[in-house]
Amino acid sequence: MVIFSSQLRESIMHVAIPLDKMDVTEKLRVLEEVWDSLCHSQADVPSPAWHGEVLRERDQRIREGKSKLIDLAEAKRRVWDQV
Repeated sequence: MVIFSSQLRESIMHVAIPLDKMDVTEKLRVLEEVWDSLCHSQADVPSPAWHGEVLRERDQRIREGKSKLIDLAEAKRRVWDQV
């Protein structure tokens, strides 16, 4: 079991998640729920400095034709197809 604590709000909140008892599909569903929650509170989530550089590099690869964009639904489908 893994216990996560939130340091972003300086509150003492612990959530126990029985990862050792969950299969991959269940873990991915939990991740998706957490991600969805974070997406609805973007202002509360700080972006690390290195993230801007990663985004610039990815944008450059797209402009050079070395990478291409896919929509979120397609990305999720590809992940689910692999599990």
